[in-house]
Amino acid sequence: MTPEKLPQMVLEDIDFNVKIKIAALWASFMFLYIYVDYFALYKTGYLENVIAGMIWKFKITQGFLFGALASVSIPALMIFLSTALAAKVNRLTNIIVAAVYIPYSLFNLAGEFFPFMIFGAAVEVLLLIMVIRYAWKWPTREG
Repeated sequence: MTPEKLPQMVLEDIDFNVKIKIAALWASFMFLYIYVDYFALYKTGYLENVIAGMIWKFKITQGFLFGALASVSIPALMIFLSTALAAKVNRLTNIIVAAVYIPYSLFNLAGEFFPFMIFGAAVEVLLLIMVIRYAWKWPTREG
């Protein structure tokens, strides 16, 4: 007598479109990007400098704030654009924007080497490299 075999349950592994993967990478990047700046508020003397009108060596002006918002707006928009743009434009845009943000993320470490900032920048760069890799290897088909 052989025992009856029960059906095995196998986890379903759904393969997402490359656009969704890249958008998720940009969303992850944005969380880190914002949280590293947020945690910087806890550094000794940081808030005093902000109240005095300085962030690191930069005077807080309308131009500085505009530039800071613009630098956050681009990757925030990439979350949407990664799902909305046509494949050819999407691929090129993601490669260029991610490549520009790698040195930008590293520049944010200038003059200050706190472990949380180094870790955040390293993960940001890793996410951006993954954006470039997914965009570079964008699936193709005959057409």
